[in-house]
Amino acid sequence: MSVDLTSLEADMTAWRRHIHQHPELGFHEDATVRFILGLLDQFGVDEVATGIGGTGIVATIRAGASDRAIGIRADIDALPMTELTESDHKSCTPGVMHACGHDGHTTMLLGAAKHLAATRNFDGAVHLIFQPAEESLGYQGPGGDRDGGASAMIRDGLFDHFPMEAIFGIHNRPGIAAGKLAGRAGALYAAADKFEIVVSGKGGHAARPHLTVDPIVVAAQIIVAVQSIVARNTDPMDAAVVSICKVEAGTAFNIIADEARMGGTVRTLSRASQDATEQRLRDIVTGIAASFGATAELHYERGYPALHNPPDLYARVRDIAIGVVGADRFVDLDAPGMGGEDFARYLDVVPGCFLLLGNGDEGPGAVMLHNSHYAYDDSISPTGAALWVALAEAFLPKA
Repeated sequence: MSVDLTSLEADMTAWRRHIHQHPELGFHEDATVRFILGLLDQFGVDEVATGIGGTGIVATIRAGASDRAIGIRADIDALPMTELTESDHKSCTPGVMHACGHDGHTTMLLGAAKHLAATRNFDGAVHLIFQPAEESLGYQGPGGDRDGGASAMIRDGLFDHFPMEAIFGIHNRPGIAAGKLAGRAGALYAAADKFEIVVSGKGGHAARPHLTVDPIVVAAQIIVAVQSIVARNTDPMDAAVVSICKVEAGTAFNIIADEARMGGTVRTLSRASQDATEQRLRDIVTGIAASFGATAELHYERGYPALHNPPDLYARVRDIAIGVVGADRFVDLDAPGMGGEDFARYLDVVPGCFLLLGNGDEGPGAVMLHNSHYAYDDSISPTGAALWVALAEAFLPKA
């Protein structure tokens, strides 16, 4: 199925750059929501529900008489970082930037909304889900959820009020040629957990270490031992990441501290690996601390689950995607990424599929996500919108 939305590229570029200039953090996307609502009103969508999951929107376009429905999701929030690109549409908000391309994802869904509302070449309902706070794991905003925007929308009855047989999502990917689609069956993104370790020792004078229990020495031993979890406790055919990214201890050069704190993240691709990694981390932390006469606590917080594309559904979506871009412009990924994506929350409730859209493999488009120099390539927006239209027309065909 071929859908060409290049005629919308100028409009979509203008929408995206407006959103980019006015980025907002998760659960605070108020101006972004107003902008989206204004466009949806112009397009003539049939229904709009707001305030779902705090600042979430669900817009519905109906055609025909079928009661079947699908959902398509775009994330709308930005990141707390300063943009260092030089462009005429760089962020106007100090310390906030669309460095993950959510402005582009939102634009793709708006482009699809405009086309679907005008053509209605399907039979059923398409629910357009504008989700807040994909980046906001652990942050509680107004009407939000500490587990992020997808959890907040589910909590507020997304699937109860808007039943759907499948849900779809996409993310731009630097490193893949602009406009190419990509994906894989099975694991696509990892579960993203975080942890804090608090080591309690006995402080004292640095010249009398024998009278202390040095928590920094204990922390150092824990850091080294944790490396064995992936190297020696994880199946080589599986994948896991355990990274300690923060260490805090001490106040002066001649004082042995009472306490040391560490923080980090765990990434796994299966629930079994997630369970085993957490337990092994707990054993290492408590065991090493005890061997030095110290105590240690592990505070472990599970985040977004691993995102898995069901093989049968993925195969169908892949065929539709190839119909949009051509077989030579679809990339079959060899391995999953170890980043996290809260779209996985939806897949715990309903079937769904998630694809990637290349943002460029050279030049500005190749700068990785969450980088202050990241630059979204506006030329890819029509491809994303065309995929959504093609999926709607294929999953909800006219009789």
